[in-house]
Amino acid sequence: MNKEMESSLPVTASERRSKSKNASSKSYVIMAFLSCLAWLYVAGRMWQDAENRTLLANLLRKASHQRPRVLTVEDKLVVLGCKDMERRIVDTEMELTLAKSQGFLKNQLQQTGSSSGKRFFAVVGVYTGFGGRLRRNIMRGSWMSKDALAKLEERGIVVRFVIGRSVNRGDSLDRNIDEENRATKDFLILDGHEEAQEELADKAKKFFSTAVKLWDAEFYIKIDDNVDLKLDGLIELLESRHGQDSAYIGCMKSGDVVTQEGRPWYEPEWWKFGDQKSYLRHAAGSIFILSKNLAQYININSASLKAYAHEDTSVGSWMMGIQATYIDDTSLCCNYSGQNDKICSLV
Repeated sequence: MNKEMESSLPVTASERRSKSKNASSKSYVIMAFLSCLAWLYVAGRMWQDAENRTLLANLLRKASHQRPRVLTVEDKLVVLGCKDMERRIVDTEMELTLAKSQGFLKNQLQQTGSSSGKRFFAVVGVYTGFGGRLRRNIMRGSWMSKDALAKLEERGIVVRFVIGRSVNRGDSLDRNIDEENRATKDFLILDGHEEAQEELADKAKKFFSTAVKLWDAEFYIKIDDNVDLKLDGLIELLESRHGQDSAYIGCMKSGDVVTQEGRPWYEPEWWKFGDQKSYLRHAAGSIFILSKNLAQYININSASLKAYAHEDTSVGSWMMGIQATYIDDTSLCCNYSGQNDKICSLV
């Protein structure tokens, strides 16, 4: 009965306001939540759209670079001019290479010739080492005495022992050579070369380069100090070749390349000589002769010339690349026996 009476009582204004406030606050929360969701959705779409726009812009930029460009008349003229300039540069390089192989510039001789300006017939370089004093003294007792060298120079022939410097510069080896040279004055000391058996190819570069700069001669000859030389026979051979440019004279040979490490005459770069593993034709290293323009070629191109394990094959490879005249003279085959006309023999 009481419950029915309470439920039938009228609702006051304050109660209605309270209920209205509760409903309003719930709707505000829901609206705020929905607004946040909407904001997150819009922000995400805008961020995604910005990324898409950036990606699209990059693709369009790349496509514009790859798209063939329409060349104007000025562009075509520039291209043709560049091609013509490139062709002229190639032609000039070829002419320069040919000039180098044929003796280079004519006025270069005045810059690199002998300090006295004298023209010599031949320069003979006798290769020697730090332990070769006994052999040097034997040669000085025969055809390389002071008087003999002076008379040879009067005939236009310069003869010098050729040696480099010790690995330990200024040590007793260098001092002994300097002292010996002060007494005999018959050395050509290559200050830029380190004397070693494995550096003989580099010694050849240094010898011919230095000899060309010091003496203006028609021929340049390399001889080992274990060679017994008939000087008159050598002079006669040179006179028979007088006036012949690009002459590469020696006992020409070739042979198998040694590929087994540890064996004598091993060639570390044996694979460069082809499947047959055979050396190209070259003059034996005991003695060989170059005319002036070939020695000049070595002088100018020494920095780029490839040096192999052995001097004779290295020089032969340098001559192979230019217009050298190969002259096979058996009188220069020092290790052959039974020849009456031999100029040299191994000691």
